[in-house]
Amino acid sequence: RYARPSRWRAALGSPVVAGAAVLALLAGAGAAAAANWLPIFHTERIAPVTLPQADLVALPDLSAYGEVAFTERANVREVGDAATAGQLTGLPVPQVDRLPRGVTGLPTYQVGDRMSAVFTFSEEKARQTAAAAGEPLPPPPAGLDGSQFRLTAGPGVAAVWSQNREVPAMIVARAVAPSAYSSGIPFATAVDYLLTLPGLPENVASQLRGFSGDATTLPLPVNDRYLTATTTQVRGLPATVLTSRDGLLAGVVWVQDGNVTAVAGSLSADEVLSVARELRWHR
Repeated sequence: RYARPSRWRAALGSPVVAGAAVLALLAGAGAAAAANWLPIFHTERIAPVTLPQADLVALPDLSAYGEVAFTERANVREVGDAATAGQLTGLPVPQVDRLPRGVTGLPTYQVGDRMSAVFTFSEEKARQTAAAAGEPLPPPPAGLDGSQFRLTAGPGVAAVWSQNREVPAMIVARAVAPSAYSSGIPFATAVDYLLTLPGLPENVASQLRGFSGDATTLPLPVNDRYLTATTTQVRGLPATVLTSRDGLLAGVVWVQDGNVTAVAGSLSADEVLSVARELRWHR
C-alpha cells in the first residue's frame, strides 16, 4: 500500500494553527527552570477535537494574538543506532518484535531535541485582528496583556521503517509530553478569554471549552475531511486512534509516564494497535 506525502500532510492538517492552537499551545509544552514561572499545564491524556476543513482554513495564525519566540528548536536528525538515540534523548527506544504485514527490515532512528517557545499575548495585536474580522475585542482580563507563556516539548525519538518509500511504512515515536508555564496569569483565566476572541470559529471554541477547566488534557485537532478519530485503550491507558478516510493510513497516540507515544503508518487501525500493545523499549 502506498500513500502520497501530500495525503499525509492533508490528513494531519496543521495542528499548531492559531485559534485552536492558542489552546493547544497553552496546553502545549514544556518545562521552565526559572522560579518566576508558574506551572499551569502538564499532559496526562490526549483527546481529539474534530474540525471541518472550513474551520481549519478559517483559523487565524497564533501570531495574530501576540508574539511567538522559539528559544529551542527540535533539530530532528537521523542517528546511527538505537543506543545513540537513547543516549542523546534520555528516552527508551522502541523495539517491535512482530512487524505488521508489509513492514520488513530494520528501522532507522531519528531524534529531536527539546523544543521551547514563549508566547506573549498582545492586546494591541488581538485588537487589530478583531477589527479585521469586523468585531470588537472583548475586554481582556487584568494582567493578560503582555503575559508570557513558556512552552516546551521533547526531546523525542522515533524508529522509522521507510523501505525506500517516500512515506514511511511505519513510525514508532516517543517524546516527553507537552507542559506549559505562565509568568503569572492562571491557566483557566487565559484560556476562557482566548476562546472568546474574534476569528475563532464557534464550532472550534465550543469543543475546546470542554477542556478549559482541565489542565491535563491536550486537545488534538483532527481534520474530519481526511481523518476519523476514535478512542480506545493501550496498556490500560486512554488512547486516540486516527484513520484516514481512504483506509491507507492509521495511527494511535497515548500518554504514559509523562511521555507521548505514537504508532503510525501505511497500516490499518488494527495493525497499529497490535504494535502499540506489544511494544517493548530499549533502555
